Order: sequence, then structure tokens, then C-alpha cells
Amino acid sequence: MHKANKHIVVFEHEILRFDIGEKRISEDQFKALQQYYGSGVPFFKLIYNGVQFNEHVGVIQVGKTLIEVLPKADKNSNFKLEEKKWRDILIGMMRSVGGFDIKSTSSSHLKIKPNTILDLYFELFIKEVEYLLHSGLVKKYRKKEGNVSALKGSLQFNKHIQHNITHQERFYVRHTTYDVNHKLHFILYKTLQLIKQINTNASLYGRIGSLFLNFPEMPDIKVTESTFNNLYFNRKTEHYKKGIEIAKLLLLQYHPDISKGRNNVLALMFDMNLLWEKFIFKSLRKHKKNKSQITAQTSKYFWKPEKGNRSSMKPDIWIENEGESIILDTKWKNLNGYNPSPDDLRQMYVYHEYYKAKKVALVYPGIKNEKRNGLFLDPVSSNPLEKECSVITIEVESNINKWQQNISEQFYNWLN
Repeated sequence: MHKANKHIVVFEHEILRFDIGEKRISEDQFKALQQYYGSGVPFFKLIYNGVQFNEHVGVIQVGKTLIEVLPKADKNSNFKLEEKKWRDILIGMMRSVGGFDIKSTSSSHLKIKPNTILDLYFELFIKEVEYLLHSGLVKKYRKKEGNVSALKGSLQFNKHIQHNITHQERFYVRHTTYDVNHKLHFILYKTLQLIKQINTNASLYGRIGSLFLNFPEMPDIKVTESTFNNLYFNRKTEHYKKGIEIAKLLLLQYHPDISKGRNNVLALMFDMNLLWEKFIFKSLRKHKKNKSQITAQTSKYFWKPEKGNRSSMKPDIWIENEGESIILDTKWKNLNGYNPSPDDLRQMYVYHEYYKAKKVALVYPGIKNEKRNGLFLDPVSSNPLEKECSVITIEVESNINKWQQNISEQFYNWLN
């Protein structure tokens, strides 16, 4: 019988099955993913005896098996070289758009070389908790009720009689105490327990054990979205924000296997279309060469029904340059020399009309820098109009800083 791999690396849109294939999951893991899919996750679709991934990339851990889904914008067949290249590119892109915006931690502070995004998030969280412990855990006032040996606070008479009728030396009181037992620490402790349970990186075991020796034991709490929405940060707790952000990401994406307890699922997945859009936007903002205004996701209303809500359109990037509008729409897919889809071109025509744009362009990743200029046609005569829609293909670079600079240079060359 073929054993399921402990670390499986696939690229977006690949298939994993439990019955065939060099890379495969176990049947139990497939059932865990099947159950996880039933909660409405958009990261893959179910197929016969397996799953097919889509444009979401990142990691899904099922039990002790890690499934790493990497992006890919070329057809290079050297898998091992491609695996390292695209893992580094993905982590670099996420760092550049703020996916790892940890104030007390930079890449130079990391003690391990992360094998996956999951390792990176684990170490960033560990680094945050180490920093909080070193700085001293914040104390808060809280109400406490119970038996004490000295009378303080307010005596709870009925409970005092109930609990201490034969213990006259004790008092059942409600009083205020000042300690580290509060919700922020409950959340951090719960996240540490989760990481201890599912971590497979040997380099982190010692640091996790050290944290459990130094972090006070906290009660277990049920964590939901509202748990984080109701948190309040002040001047004393502001430096907890980054650790809590990572805790939220990990705890809310964790789905325990309540039936067998072996195939718990944790998914940290990111939409490559959204990441590509943010990456292009950040690159243009970072290397802006003139007084142009660059904004992302600026919506305009374009239709209103007699009853109900108005409809809006929202291009990915809107640039105002010397009083003229330029619209960019980003698409994470390789055209391989073909034309954009008719739907994408129709969308750009609407942007051209509604935003009174001088130029519009579709921006794709590719294996070399290219730009193809095109003109929209007159609906009656089919003659070219003075309405330009370009296709810009941007070569993927392993050096993120160089890549961002190339993106900016290619854009301004096209603009001028």
C-alpha cells in the first residue's frame, strides 16, 4: 500500500488523489479535506478520490502531513528548482505587501530558514511571544470570586454560609485582583498549545518548550471571530497587536477532527489574484517617479435600480497622472502568447469609457517582459478608435526588490 507523504509540494491547479499518483494523500486525509470543504472553503474543489487546487496558494496541514501549494507562472519542468524558486517568490511577495508586517521581527531576526509559510508564521508568533515575555506581561484588573483567608472586597453572604459553615477561618468574597490572567494572554496561550500540537519543524521544538516553561498557564477559552472583534488595545497593550493578529489567523483557520482526532486541518491560504494585485500596486507606489496619484480598488457607482442597492465597478489600480486617468487591471495567469479573454477586454472597455481613461492595460505575469498595444474598434464601422487597451506581461524575478523596480520601469516606459 502506498503511504501518504509527510510533506507534499504541488503547484496551483494541480490534483492530489489517494488512489493514484506519485504524490498522494491517504484516504483518511481526503475525508478530512472533504469535511473541511463542506464548511465552505474556497481553496480547492473535490474530484473523484481527491482534490484539485485553484488559484489559492499557501499551506494546508492535515494531521502531520503538510500540503504546500505554490504559485507558478511558467512551464519549467525542473520541479526541485521551481519548488525553491516559487516558495521564495511567494514569501517575498507576501513580505512586500505586508503579509508579515511584524514590528519586532524582521527577516534578519529569524533563527531558522523557513521551509514553508506555515513555519514562517509559527516562528514569527514565537518571536512575538518571546518579545512579550522579555518586556514583561501586561497586568490588568479583574473581578474574582472565591474563598480567601482574610476579609477583602465584598462578602457574598449566601455563598459564604454555603461553603464555610464549618470553616470559620475562611471568607467567600468578591474582590478585584491585578494580574496577568486576561483575554489577551488566554488567546496567546491557546495559540502556543496549537503550535505545540501541530508543529513539525524540529528547529522550533526547543523554543516552544521554553515558552511553556516561562508563560503562565492560562484557562482554555472558546475562540470565535467575535473574540477578536471585541478586543480593545490601549497604550499598554498596543505591542500585543501583531502577536494577536497571527493568533487570529492560526486559531480561526484551525478545524479539529472531532471524529478521530488524528486529521485536524489548518489552512493558511492566499488568493494569488489578490496578492498579485497588491504586489503590483505596492511596486508602483514604492518607485513612483512623478506626482501621479496611485490608488487601489477605487469604486464608482454606475447603475441604480428603482428599488434596492446601487451597483458599482472597482478597477484594481487607478492612476491619475497630470490630469489624465490610467486604469490597470491585474490577472494572475500566464497568457502563453494568446489574447486576453473577451470578458477581460469588455471589462477594460467599460473602465475606459466610465473613467474617461487615456490608457488602460491588463497586467499579467510571464516569462519575459512584453507589451502589446491594442485599440478598441468602432461598433459600426469596426475601424480602430483612439481608445487604447494594452496587454503588459511582467517577467517574474526571484529578487523581489529588483522585480519591483522592473515593474515600475516597465509601467513608466509604457505610459510615456
